[in-house]
Amino acid sequence: MSDTVFCRKYQKELDALPFPPLPGAKGQEIQQTVSKQAWDEWQALQTRLINEKHLSLLDPDARAYLMEQMERFLDNRETDQAEGYVPPSQ
Repeated sequence: MSDTVFCRKYQKELDALPFPPLPGAKGQEIQQTVSKQAWDEWQALQTRLINEKHLSLLDPDARAYLMEQMERFLDNRETDQAEGYVPPSQ
């Protein structure tokens, strides 16, 4: 695997993920098209969504919802946001 990847979110070459973040073909696709930066940002949003919306990863509907939100995020489309979330001040 190369050290960089053309990131579908940022439309430029950025550091690659060191390994597929999901099992199977979807994980391979993400590793080949999503940068580490974009994936880290998605994981932060995913964590906020899970916490604020009280999602259970045992629930197939919650997992499907998160996969949909992931695709939207990585494609630069509007995603749901955690209600009441205030980004930390710099």
